[in-house]
Amino acid sequence: MKWTNLLEPDLVIDGSILDLPLDNLLSNGLKGLVLDVDETVVPLKSDRVSPQMEAWINQFRQSFSIWLVSNNLSQRRIGRIAGILNLPFIASAGKPSRRKIRQAMEAMGLPPEQIGIVGDRLFTDVLAGNRLGLYTILVQPLSRFDDPPAQSYLQSFEIYVSQLLGASVFTSKHSVAKFRKSP
Repeated sequence: MKWTNLLEPDLVIDGSILDLPLDNLLSNGLKGLVLDVDETVVPLKSDRVSPQMEAWINQFRQSFSIWLVSNNLSQRRIGRIAGILNLPFIASAGKPSRRKIRQAMEAMGLPPEQIGIVGDRLFTDVLAGNRLGLYTILVQPLSRFDDPPAQSYLQSFEIYVSQLLGASVFTSKHSVAKFRKSP
């Protein structure tokens, strides 16, 4: 595997995690999901979970073992979000380090090929997931749909840099939905 493949997600969603197709994940044999928190499950610096996200989690928990794994250092904040969603969690993960994600994988008791990782960042979520052999899913950051698009700019910058390095983000391996080009 070329090192640039480590920045290529298996699935690119043109929308938030709420647009992730359940059928696609099941047809790829997934039984577990590792979810990033900031900008994937809740907006940055928020601990309020939308009713739509709660419904999404409740629907997906029927088919998947789900863990929250966040780079956020606030154990209290991530714990509060996990408590609302009734999910196990790991804060201060240090992605793209694999160590804390492995803890979630071991707790799930599933092999890597049956676990997906969902996040809004190439250089943390996708890179860590690919290094572990997980099914990697890149979603748009929640801020893109709300207020200031600072996270969208960060993601756009990561996509730009990864393409300069030779990664093909928009020709993802198993894409069913793709990002629209930024204006």
